[in-house]
Amino acid sequence: MNLRAAKEGVEYIIQRIETDDEELNDFLFSLGCYSGEPITVISHKKGGCVVSIKDGRYSIDNQLAEAIIING
Repeated sequence: MNLRAAKEGVEYIIQRIETDDEELNDFLFSLGCYSGEPITVISHKKGGCVVSIKDGRYSIDNQLAEAIIING
């Protein structure tokens, strides 16, 4: 299941990131978004969603949300 299908307010564990873009992988890693880390969707928006990773909140677009695979 990807992040777009996640329910708001439920904590999930990131299984993997499905992207071939090394720069994007590095960016996500710098946010703390990598395999094994907990992630929570705060709210779904039209163009993406707001997520909580570690102590930060980030707005990500739908394309990126689809690349983040979570347990479900």
